[in-house]
Amino acid sequence: MPLLTHSRLYLQRLGYDAPPAPTLQTLQALQLRHVCTFAFESLSTLMRLPVPIDLPSVEQKVLLEGRGGYCYELNQMFLALLQELGFDASGITGRVVMGGPPDAHTARTHRLSLVTLDGVRYISDVGFGGMVPSSPLQLDTEALQVTAHEPFRLTFDGEGSYTLWAQVAGEWRGLYVFDLQVQAGIDYEIGNWYVSTHPGSPFVGQLKVARLAPGKRYTLNNASYAVHYLDRPSEKRTLGSADELLDVLGRTFDIQVPVSASLRQILDSLVVAIS
Repeated sequence: MPLLTHSRLYLQRLGYDAPPAPTLQTLQALQLRHVCTFAFESLSTLMRLPVPIDLPSVEQKVLLEGRGGYCYELNQMFLALLQELGFDASGITGRVVMGGPPDAHTARTHRLSLVTLDGVRYISDVGFGGMVPSSPLQLDTEALQVTAHEPFRLTFDGEGSYTLWAQVAGEWRGLYVFDLQVQAGIDYEIGNWYVSTHPGSPFVGQLKVARLAPGKRYTLNNASYAVHYLDRPSEKRTLGSADELLDVLGRTFDIQVPVSASLRQILDSLVVAIS
């Protein structure tokens, strides 16, 4: 796994002046701080632009240009940081089932990480949009696991596949199914190619943005903006113009948007489509 060129900057963005020790407490803090700092966002696929996932390109985009990214970017950068800090960590992939039956056999298009600490295995994920876990989750238990946000749990089918569930409004919802199959760089390239270019991808031509904060989740699906709270009903509204979208992207999601005439036109089309 290539090392980060800008690991010091990355750690500073996460609130560290020096590299922390590779402990469970550190992993928990890193994951929570990451999902509250860096936005999940699909501006590139909205504009039908290439999404390079080599580590230097991801660092340039997220750390230097003030953007966010999706799982193939954010989880790759996070994994590189974990490995640089001395964690026993590797990349794995899964199949998203959120919004459908939990036993659906969907494409393998989600990237996450497997981390082992003192013989205990955890999954760590900083790139699953509006329902990203805010804490690492212990793999080999089906018990409810409390996080800084919703409770999660994992189930195992006895044949190698795990399902991640989140409890939302009292209901358990399946998010994705994964296994521990070793992945090569080409596996991520193929998945990323599908997500960023295929007409059937839910990201192509679509705006999906998310970021967490203490006690809440911010989401933006095209022009539909929502704040989801842990202790009260969500607040939802439709944004009415490209300027309003740009303001929310900058103020709420802390994204330095590469504004252009073509982007404004695309954002206006999102508003028109939902009105």
